[in-house]
Amino acid sequence: MDLGEIKQYLYRTGWAEFPDVLICASEPTATHHPLYAAAKIGDAKAADGLVLDVLANMRRDALEGLVGTGRPRLLAVHALETDGMNAIPRVFARRLASEFGLHLDTGVVQINRVTHTKSDGYHRLALPAVFDGDVKPNKYLLVDDFVGQGGTLANLRGHVEIQGGVVVGAVSLAGKSRSAKLKPNEDTLESLRRKHGNELEEWWISTFGYGLDRLTESEAAYLFRSDSFDVITTRLATARGTGDR
Repeated sequence: MDLGEIKQYLYRTGWAEFPDVLICASEPTATHHPLYAAAKIGDAKAADGLVLDVLANMRRDALEGLVGTGRPRLLAVHALETDGMNAIPRVFARRLASEFGLHLDTGVVQINRVTHTKSDGYHRLALPAVFDGDVKPNKYLLVDDFVGQGGTLANLRGHVEIQGGVVVGAVSLAGKSRSAKLKPNEDTLESLRRKHGNELEEWWISTFGYGLDRLTESEAAYLFRSDSFDVITTRLATARGTGDR
């Protein structure tokens, strides 16, 4: 998909007081697990074993606090990886649905393959995951296997909320602790704008259809570390050249 096609499906909504992502385990705990590789390319049995092992070492009250009394519907990231359909998010969501008596929605799917696994930040920014599928005006809890920059969760949230749903939070099987915060800090946004000026904001809106205030904290911090506006646009263009399926 080219950027013109992506913009038809790419939505981000304002962050308001969005809570931090609940990350169940560190990145190595998941990625070094003997069942991880098979689960990542579609082995549901391997995914279930991985999920059970991670949850066995986690306090139940953390998940209970996330679910709360609102009884949100679960919505898993449904993504095609380089070598197959990633089974972990859907299996993780099914396990949570069974554990807490929640409904799992299955009608929303990622419609492009972006191969974010082990990619750098420019690749993730240049090739955003986008989604299609109908959403009802309910409360939703998003479920993924890994949170890095948080862009995939931000885009899935936008897809839900542009159709009238409300995303109350997100849970990830694994990730880095610094990735838990999706809503950008005001200091981070101010520093980003001061360093790269209005030029970056105007270009970002024109290219992706949303302003810098709808970046995630990790995305904004990553762009701030870039040397200049020209470096950002050049690196994103290079990443786009690798293709989005």
